[in-house]
Amino acid sequence: MKNLTVSLPDEVYRNARIAAARRDTSVSALVVAYLQGLSDRMDEFDRLEALQHEIQAEIGQFRGASRLGRDEVHGRAVR
Repeated sequence: MKNLTVSLPDEVYRNARIAAARRDTSVSALVVAYLQGLSDRMDEFDRLEALQHEIQAEIGQFRGASRLGRDEVHGRAVR
């Protein structure tokens, strides 16, 4: 485990201690939870970005002439 030293304005530190006390935890645990959440969101972003590239690769060639008409899009096409 790594140690990290940060400098905080007095008011920010005070509010962090209050928030930690309300949650029955420490300021350190709050920071760990925040940074873990940040890391998880970055992992999720990377996963979604890879999925986007995969789906875009499957699309192939797109042509404007391939578009559906208004009636087809809304399920009103005459059959």
